[in-house]
Amino acid sequence: MDGVRGLAIFFVLMNHVNMRLRIGGVPWTKGLPEQLVSSLVWNGQRGVQIFFALSGFLIASTAIRRWGSLSRVNIRDFYLLRFARIAPLMLLLLAVLTILDLVHLKYFTISPKTGGLGRALLAALTFHVNVLEARRGYLPANWDILWSLSVEEVFYLFFPLVCRLLGRGKGLIGLLLMFVVLGPLGRTVFTGGNEVWKEYSYLGGMDAIALGCLTAVLVCGTRFSRSAARGLGAAGSVLLIFILCFSTQPFNRMLERNGLDMSIIAIGACMIAAAAAQTRWQAPRLASPIWRLGERSYEVYLTHMFVLFALLEVFVEAGKPMSAVPLFFAAAILISGVLGAAVARFYSEPMNRSLRKRFGHGAERLGSVVDDRQLAGSSR
Repeated sequence: MDGVRGLAIFFVLMNHVNMRLRIGGVPWTKGLPEQLVSSLVWNGQRGVQIFFALSGFLIASTAIRRWGSLSRVNIRDFYLLRFARIAPLMLLLLAVLTILDLVHLKYFTISPKTGGLGRALLAALTFHVNVLEARRGYLPANWDILWSLSVEEVFYLFFPLVCRLLGRGKGLIGLLLMFVVLGPLGRTVFTGGNEVWKEYSYLGGMDAIALGCLTAVLVCGTRFSRSAARGLGAAGSVLLIFILCFSTQPFNRMLERNGLDMSIIAIGACMIAAAAAQTRWQAPRLASPIWRLGERSYEVYLTHMFVLFALLEVFVEAGKPMSAVPLFFAAAILISGVLGAAVARFYSEPMNRSLRKRFGHGAERLGSVVDDRQLAGSSR
């Protein structure tokens, strides 16, 4: 699963590098096959959808192991664990972005049109950056990436409450299935023609999280044979390849127009997650750069724009040489991965462990299924 997350953050990075180059007027895709360009640099949104699916799977499956069933989730401890994992780095990021806005640094200054710094901080802290951008336009890129946290954290705000209320019967399953059905509509019918809301809406991302939760319930209650698990993983891989690598084909275009491409990619990610959970398959060492990138995907996601803007300045100062574009992409991925790993090791993981101990007297009090160090590196 770390390998799949690694691919997801890879697609996000490639997309964001491409966007910086396009905004900078660098026609680097000229002459390249349309499908190659689409597969390499236009799958960022689909990468986030993969994150959502794996997040739902990991959060729900860990909750089941930790408390025995979703109906027995300890609401207080769930929130504290979530806070310990998400808040330290997010709050540090907001503090840094606030300073950069106050000194009016290029790329980091918030336009008055979107409400200024105070409005952006309120949106980030109350998880409605996506709503703000849909109504007033995009925030600077370092703020914009927080839209996905808005979707995730609103879902998890209500998740333990719903689990306690509906988890004993089939009500929870029905509610999660409702999110799955509404997801494509949230990306099409319910957007009101707003292009930002088409990509950033709550319903448009929560279907993937709900699918991940449903997969966790299925996996924790069902034992697949080894051949069935392998078949499941293979089928999930085929679905990912179909959506990610053939996006310009007419059938895929039709799926995208109906919001179903995101549903299919979430299903594929969940199938791989289910297979990986039951077979305990380990990725080959050759793929270690990808799964290590996936291990620190949260830290990479929140910090990579600093790397991209720094590299962009170097690229511009060098005269925007076309021959250096591949190096730009490679450097962005490598340095973002290194920065994310450093932030995780020296800040977010120590803070995670410290907060867990302060809130609940260690792993045992919070019902952890593995030790604190292992959990510190788990998915957001």
